[in-house]
Amino acid sequence: MSSQPVEVAAPVSRVQRKRGRRVQEILATAAELFGERGYDAVSLDDVAERLDVTKGSLYYYFPGKDELAVAAIETLGADWTGRLERLAATVEGSPHERLRALLREHVAIAVGEYPAALRLFLVPSTWPADPRERIKELRRRHDQVFRGVLEEGLASGDFAVTGVDTTLQCMHAAMAQAPLWCGGLESEARERALDELADTLMKLVAAAAQ
Repeated sequence: MSSQPVEVAAPVSRVQRKRGRRVQEILATAAELFGERGYDAVSLDDVAERLDVTKGSLYYYFPGKDELAVAAIETLGADWTGRLERLAATVEGSPHERLRALLREHVAIAVGEYPAALRLFLVPSTWPADPRERIKELRRRHDQVFRGVLEEGLASGDFAVTGVDTTLQCMHAAMAQAPLWCGGLESEARERALDELADTLMKLVAAAAQ
């Protein structure tokens, strides 16, 4: 019996790790600026200025503004939604406990990590077609995480709502304001505010007493 050679992945070099960190820094900064100002009001010069680098150095990583915008959307959306998907798949308990955990995690990420970039996903009509469609696709994926648990709770009798779509829209609208409401609070006060927001949003599903 012949044995097949085992492929061994090449170790990631220090240069590759440094490049990866640099790309992530560029993407995070671009997402923040696009969220703050909108697509049309941001240039590569603005991104370079905030990073304190030359505009030319950005072209080493991205050929233009559109490509940078799509990459920023992909990275932010995939990271954020992926974390929620993993939480939904692993957290144990009733639909009430699982939905509450998702709401709490979402607002914690929004306030602590992506306060400005959250506005990227409002899908303004001024965005070019490619990033706009990618935003819509990521929003659908993100919505499905919450929708799945909500529908599970409705089927089991844990929840009662006037309408699934309306409930989800209200939840997402409130969570989008979390950085404004909670971002300036000190750590302990912020944690309490995030808990209160998650508990308040759970009222929308008329959860059964636990």
